[in-house]
Amino acid sequence: MLIDDVIIKVKAGNGGDGASTFLRTRTFKGGPDGGNGGDGGDVYFQGTDDLTALSQFRYKKELKAQDGFPGARKKMFGKDGEDLVIKIPVGTSIINLETAEQYEVNDTHFQFLFAKGGKGGRGNAEFKTAINQAPRYAEKGRKTPEVDVRLVLKLIADIGFAGLPNAGKSSLLKTLTNADPKIGDYPFTTLEPNLGVMDNLVLVDIPGIIEGASGGKGLGLEFLKHVEKTKLIVHCIDSAIPNLLEAYGIIRKEFELHNSLLLEKPEIVLLTKIDLISAEELAQKINLMKRKNKHVVAVSIYDQKRIENLKKLFVNYSAKNKPTLV
Repeated sequence: MLIDDVIIKVKAGNGGDGASTFLRTRTFKGGPDGGNGGDGGDVYFQGTDDLTALSQFRYKKELKAQDGFPGARKKMFGKDGEDLVIKIPVGTSIINLETAEQYEVNDTHFQFLFAKGGKGGRGNAEFKTAINQAPRYAEKGRKTPEVDVRLVLKLIADIGFAGLPNAGKSSLLKTLTNADPKIGDYPFTTLEPNLGVMDNLVLVDIPGIIEGASGGKGLGLEFLKHVEKTKLIVHCIDSAIPNLLEAYGIIRKEFELHNSLLLEKPEIVLLTKIDLISAEELAQKINLMKRKNKHVVAVSIYDQKRIENLKKLFVNYSAKNKPTLV
């Protein structure tokens, strides 16, 4: 399951307690020798090219760095707790729900320090003075608060296949990439987005959008939300249906009702399943769609030449625009 919006609890490690001990041997009683506690582990966020990385939080909602270890006798310091590095997809916003502060992970190299571990407590050896030769107390390690964090993936793909159910989106994704979506000739074959990679481009098959999706019909709001997170919309339309303009209009209307900014996204109209119609009918339908002043492309998953041309089109588009995520 692709998860792109999740709330988790994050906690840096507590500091280890200082020790309150005194040097003792069989023949000698000495002064305080309690060591300091170790510092708690820090919490970092780091970007990854794995766009499904937020799925790790489907069930695991609480993450904690390791606590510092307590000090010990003979002035032995406790070990620092291990840091926690949480890997999230590049393009994810990190929202601290306690302070409303917001950060964004934009590369895979930099580790963003989100929460500092607690300082270890001082052992009683640290408190020895000329006046107080035998302190019998030590510091507790500093406790760290648990923080609610919202992670929102702002972009899931370079190219998103959108359209009505059974428009051939899943079959196309399987042909173009290494993805293996479930494919069948019935409505709502795809119940969640499927991701695939082609020439370092991330492609996503967005589940079929139906009329009324913007009002919450079916899982429409979830599906439309995924469209927002793509750079280029490839509007897939089954070329064999009788009324292409009606099908096109249904999706565009849902875009407008959900978020009018979707209408401004770059879009290619892709007529699919052209092996089911004649060359003459295809030419007529391409001309019909071009009246919408759209870039219209026709494809069949059984026509290798057209598939290769479609790949080149996507690669060329990406090269002229912002760098891809992977």
